[in-house]
Formats: sequence, C-alpha cells, structure tokens
Amino acid sequence: MSSTSDNSSTMTSRQRVLSALSYEQVDRAAVDLGGTLGTGAHVSVIANLRRALGLDKGGARVKVVEPYQMLGEVAADLRETLGIDTVNLPGPRNHFGFADADFKPWRTFDGTDVLVGGKFNTTPEPNGDVLQYPQGDKLAPPSGRMPRGGYYFDDIIRQEPIDEAKLDPADNIEDFAIVSEEDLKLYEERARDLYDNTDLAITTGLPGTSFGDIALVPAAFLKHPKGIRDIEEWYISTISRTEYIKEVFAGQAQIAIKNLDRIHQAVGDKLCAVWLDGTDLAAQNTLFCSPDMYRELYLPFSRKLNDWIHTHTKWKTMKHCCGGCEPLIEGFIDAGFDILNPVQTSAKGMDPQLLVDKYGGRIVFWGGGADTQQTLPFGEPDQVRRQVAERVQIFSAKKGFVFSTVHNIQCNTPTENVLAMFEALGRDVDSKCKE
Repeated sequence: MSSTSDNSSTMTSRQRVLSALSYEQVDRAAVDLGGTLGTGAHVSVIANLRRALGLDKGGARVKVVEPYQMLGEVAADLRETLGIDTVNLPGPRNHFGFADADFKPWRTFDGTDVLVGGKFNTTPEPNGDVLQYPQGDKLAPPSGRMPRGGYYFDDIIRQEPIDEAKLDPADNIEDFAIVSEEDLKLYEERARDLYDNTDLAITTGLPGTSFGDIALVPAAFLKHPKGIRDIEEWYISTISRTEYIKEVFAGQAQIAIKNLDRIHQAVGDKLCAVWLDGTDLAAQNTLFCSPDMYRELYLPFSRKLNDWIHTHTKWKTMKHCCGGCEPLIEGFIDAGFDILNPVQTSAKGMDPQLLVDKYGGRIVFWGGGADTQQTLPFGEPDQVRRQVAERVQIFSAKKGFVFSTVHNIQCNTPTENVLAMFEALGRDVDSKCKE
C-alpha cells in the first residue's frame, strides 16, 4: 500500500496532497505524474523511463491511456519507484469516444512498441499519415490524424456549412448527456479500488464540465457532430455569437449539475481533486479573451458548478489554463476554483515569484515545477535540478503547491533530464538505474 520510496515520510500520499490543497504544512512537496491528462508523459517517455529504472521486465509494452495525446500509463511500480502521490481515476471513454480496454499491440512512428485500446482502429493515408475514428468505427468519417513521423493525433475538423437561420445551440449540446448507470458503476468500482488499495490522492476529470474547451469543440468522439465545430469559428463565435455560446453553456451546465450529483453518489468523497475545466484562454504572450469577457461568458457557469461541488462534496476543483493567463487568475478565484494548472511559467506574466506574491494562499499551484518547453527537453541535467529546486522553494512558500511539470512531458525529452528532475525531488533514482 506504500506509495513512496521515502521511508522517512510521516504522511501518506493522500494526506500530503490534501494538506497541500488546504495550505497546510507538508513533510515534502506533493508530486504528481499521471494524475491528470495534463500532468503525464508521452508513452515513449514512460517507456524509456521504465527501461532506465529496470522496470521493463521482459520488454513489456507500456499502455497508452489517452490516445489523443498518446499518454503512457504511470503504473503502480513506477509510482512506487518515483514516489508519486497521485493516481488518476479514468473515465469510461477517451477523447475519441472508446474505452481504453482490451489492449492490443501497436507501434509508434518512433518505433516504440506500445499497447492501445481494442477500438484504437487506424488506417494509413497514401502520404503515410494515420487516421483515427470516433468510437473506433471505421464506417464513420475519421476524426483524428497523426501526421507521418508524428507523435500525437490532431483533431480533424468536420464542420458542416453553417446556415445562420438554422443554427441551433442544441447541436453543440449534443456532446453532453446524463451519465449512464453502467458508467456510474465503473466510477464507483474504480474509486473504491483506488481508495481501499492505495494511499494515493485520487484525481479525475469530470464529464461535460469544461465550458468551451477547444480540444473538445471538434467532438472527435462523435461520429457526425453538428453545430459550430471549427476551432477558428468557435473563437469568432464567442464575440459574434455570444448569446448562442451562452445558451450552449447554460444547457451544458444543467446536465453537468445532474452528473455531478450522480457521480458524487457513486464515488463519495474518495476523490481529492477534480479536473473541472480544461478550457485554455491564453497563448504564450497574449489572451484569447479579456478579463471582462471571462467574467461575462465563462465565470457564471463555472461558479455554478464550483458552488455545487463546494456545497455538496469535499472535492477540490482544478482550472486548467495554458499560456500567459495571469490577468485571468483573479477571475478563476472568483469563479470558485481551488487549483490552477499547469502554471506555464515560460509564458508572459507567469513568473513564479510574481504568482506566489500575488495569488499564493488563495489558489493552489499544481504545476510549474519544470519547464517542458525549454529546460526539461533541451537543458542539461544540472539545469533541470537547479530549476526544480528553485521552483519547489518558491511555490512552497505559501504552502498550497503540488509539484508537476508544466503540462505533459513531451516526446524526445531526454531520460536523464527526467531522472534529474526526480533526483532534485529527493528520489534515489541513480541507484535504481544501476541495479
């Protein structure tokens, strides 16, 4: 049941994360890898890491647990070795609308032998690209494409011609539905297993709670999506069709509240944190919407969900927003979010010390621990160690901090740099690599 290799620890992983989320003193920084779909690592990174740590006994393949981003499974033995404090409770279906189950072999373009879900059905294009299908159904138009030599799938935009006279918010609400009894049973069983058989902090993403998440707008999980499905058109519509978007969000929020109630009845307070909203509202050097627009268009609906959760559960809620989102953070706090992720410290206005000075003690920083754009993929191990040590010190100053990298660890990140990151966190990975 142990979840950490540090025998001197006085807290369990679950206690450590819960304390961090409550701005209480912890025995060491809580560490996440794979607890959410934005804090994991590309499957090739996980495979290389397992190989370096001597965990790939018999050349076992790593499971792809999220095919859109091609995330690798952070299995129990890897969590144990690295002292990870979190574990993800997976939802019933992935980005393409099928279960990550009934695994079968597949090989990535970089030659990594992996396991993918049984409905991970692909076909090659004449130019070498690979197509992916919604719900694994090859009779439907493909909804994902991995370019030849690539590492990830891109959504295929399947926008039908827009007739303004017939544009109906119900078409965009089609994505959202009441959670089935079968899915509730899965949530219940998986939550009970993780709660009873680990001492880890359980995290999960909740269905239909992200308002305008651009990764979900194309609806790669639907066979024939209707409504506004083009990414550019969606962003334009937040200005040109604001009332339409508000109607979509209102309908979505009604369904989400019902699902929150049903899921809470199934899993209770076994969850420590929930990924409530993954909508990116900022780029590297600018915003996608102004603070005023955030408060008008997004905040009321997010607050409704946060209020329900904080009234009826003990869950802490996570707002994911990449880029230079600093001008929006006050709005995130007012919307009721407890946690900010991924804390993209390389973006405009996202200096760690500034963030802690301005918002520390009011929102938990879950991320920011190592830069996945420059330092981790392109720096030297000593640079990684220095950055990690510095970030832990800064972000821990007002307590509320969970260490993770800035979004997922990307493909081609040197294994020695990933190991250096965990060395800086006090893990004895060097001796394990020599075993």
